[in-house]
Amino acid sequence: MLGPETTLVTRYLDLLSQSQRVTATNIANADTPGYRTRQLEFGAALRAALDSPTSNSAAEQAPVRQLGTLAVKNDGNDVVLERELQQLSETGVRFSHALLMLKGGIKAVRDAIHEGR
Repeated sequence: MLGPETTLVTRYLDLLSQSQRVTATNIANADTPGYRTRQLEFGAALRAALDSPTSNSAAEQAPVRQLGTLAVKNDGNDVVLERELQQLSETGVRFSHALLMLKGGIKAVRDAIHEGR
């Protein structure tokens, strides 16, 4: 009803939500010995969603990998809390902007319905 743009924004929101879960897991394991920071392969997942706009499984298939580029502490953990909090903040801003786009699409449909009365 709202068009393919709405589907893509919805997929984008799904990916952002999955990214938030991965970041929250990293934060929860900040003191777990041997835990390695994980990150959603956001770009690859978004490209997959754009390449296959009719598929509903883009967010489910989003790959998560160990980051492997951070300094490892003595206990084998490499989570940097400041980095994870920044990730949460950035993802929150992206989520807010995507919701505004989605609201704009819904408002346009609502306005079109009211014009027809």
